[in-house]
Amino acid sequence: MKKLFRDHSYDMVKMFLNQVATAIFGFSLALAAGKAENVMLRNVTSICAILFYMFLLYTMTWELGFHDRAGVTSGRKKGNPYKGVLISLCANIPNLILAFFIMLGTLIQTEFFGNIGAFCKSAAIFIEGMYTGVLANRIGGVQLNSLWISYFLITVPAMLVCGLAYLFGLKDTKFTSIFNRQQYPESDRDVKRKDD
Repeated sequence: MKKLFRDHSYDMVKMFLNQVATAIFGFSLALAAGKAENVMLRNVTSICAILFYMFLLYTMTWELGFHDRAGVTSGRKKGNPYKGVLISLCANIPNLILAFFIMLGTLIQTEFFGNIGAFCKSAAIFIEGMYTGVLANRIGGVQLNSLWISYFLITVPAMLVCGLAYLFGLKDTKFTSIFNRQQYPESDRDVKRKDD
């Protein structure tokens, strides 16, 4: 785990910053839809923000898997099929800490834990803003953002997407042309070198 932090701390921070940027975007969309008082619009905009966030995670983690591919196939590097999940788990540590304190604030009925839980819920709504619209829905008369388990569950899609993306990158499996790398023909490379 120490090696994972050392080698991929930049990627973990980048994942978290992507999350915060997408959260601001998603939170803004949820506020706009809330002012319009349109539940369908709120859900659609929230789902679009979540999908955009998942796409960012997918492309980033796919590249990590593709980068490790040469080392793993040649035997120079030990393959770890869970690397994408572990990187995402580490990037989600702030979310999981907030979820833990929200859980304590809900389960331990004291003023101290209640205040901590309320503060963490506000912070979670801000840094996980892409889920705001979806969590405003009710199931069985209970709003999803009032359930402490929701804040744990919203970290699962990111870990699943990163896990799959890393494996697909490791196997060089592509679903879109976004990941196709442009290769110059050998002659073009030679001409380019002579021009430089």
